[in-house]
Amino acid sequence: MIVYKFGGASVKNVESVVGLKNIVEACNEDLVVVISAMNKTTNALEELVEKYLKNDANFNEKFDDIIDYHMKIVDGLFPENHPIKDEILEISEKLLNLISKPTPTDYNFAYDQIVSFGEIFSTKIVSEYLKIFFPCEYVDIKTCLRTDNCYGEANVLWEKSENPIKDKFNFSNSKVCVTQGFIASDGENSTTLGREGSDYTASILANILDAEKMVVWKDVPGILNADPKWFDTTEKLSHISYKEAIELAYYGATIIHPKTIKPLQNKNIPLFVNSFLSPQETGTIIDNRSEEDSLIPSFIFRIDQVLISISSRDFSFVVEENLSEIFRTFADANIKINLMENSAISFSVCIDNDLTKVEKLINILKEEYKVLYNENVELITIRYYNQDTINRVLHEKTILIEQRSRFSARFVVKPADLN
Repeated sequence: MIVYKFGGASVKNVESVVGLKNIVEACNEDLVVVISAMNKTTNALEELVEKYLKNDANFNEKFDDIIDYHMKIVDGLFPENHPIKDEILEISEKLLNLISKPTPTDYNFAYDQIVSFGEIFSTKIVSEYLKIFFPCEYVDIKTCLRTDNCYGEANVLWEKSENPIKDKFNFSNSKVCVTQGFIASDGENSTTLGREGSDYTASILANILDAEKMVVWKDVPGILNADPKWFDTTEKLSHISYKEAIELAYYGATIIHPKTIKPLQNKNIPLFVNSFLSPQETGTIIDNRSEEDSLIPSFIFRIDQVLISISSRDFSFVVEENLSEIFRTFADANIKINLMENSAISFSVCIDNDLTKVEKLINILKEEYKVLYNENVELITIRYYNQDTINRVLHEKTILIEQRSRFSARFVVKPADLN
């Protein structure tokens, strides 16, 4: 049994869905197909959440754009009288009813209930299209993947999920099962596993179902040493170990969700990162063989960061008790720390600039501490660095924080145009 995961770019239009069908059809094994929301749909639904919570009267325009986008793909894939059109309209009606209700006070709860519709749209469309060519079973992941109610980034309840997942994905009716990534359920309401969490869903299923391998299909030829958006030339990492993949994910490499590796590593399931544009070519292999790691310098950029410096009001030492309180404040705000550094009298962190959370966090911290912050900074990580690679990325940038270890160099910088 194999698990395939397809991201939003691989189902962004009619041609992409046809390409997905060809890749799935070429597999002769029992296959679980995990699918993300169609291209940029999650972003559009996030905008819908914002408009809904602000009681913006123009939310209908955003809603219509989302439905029109999916219906255009449906029109290109199916004959005019196919029942999928009524199914999509029925799902659309459920979404409209949801955003017509009084607005809840919990942003993360509202986020999960609304944004989860993206994966439902995509899997309904793809599964119905595949059924035209071969038997295919649609599995609603919310009926078997259980989490707690930590909305926005829920924690998987493995013991409660294992048997339901094995029951649902039994391949008794077909060799192909299609399901959603990213979303789950706490038993009553929809939950999500964190942004880009579809990879994690696939690895959970691979672990529980004892998959032979997991394949993530991307629009790049494998894991590259840098984002092509930032570098004219990049190199493919042909092989990396689980450990190295965890390091890259921790530092912010967006090719893999940070939680994806551990469930695979626990059962020694290899992960392949292949291109859906060239499915016959070998991409990157991730497994337990650390001696074959590609020691090519890798560059990881996190843009739109906020650097926050926290210090005591009376210039006293920042001791363990203070740090414990500060970490608890970040945890309560559901904000991840991308980099941290402390001195005798201050503690600095670099975080993603989430407008809905950062301002509230800073105001809470100011109640007890002196707080300074820089917006619009960048966090740059170089794995297997040398001086040439450092010079390459720091050109015309002001360094705010610099950290180096044996294999990694990290810099919080201010771009030249903001100096």
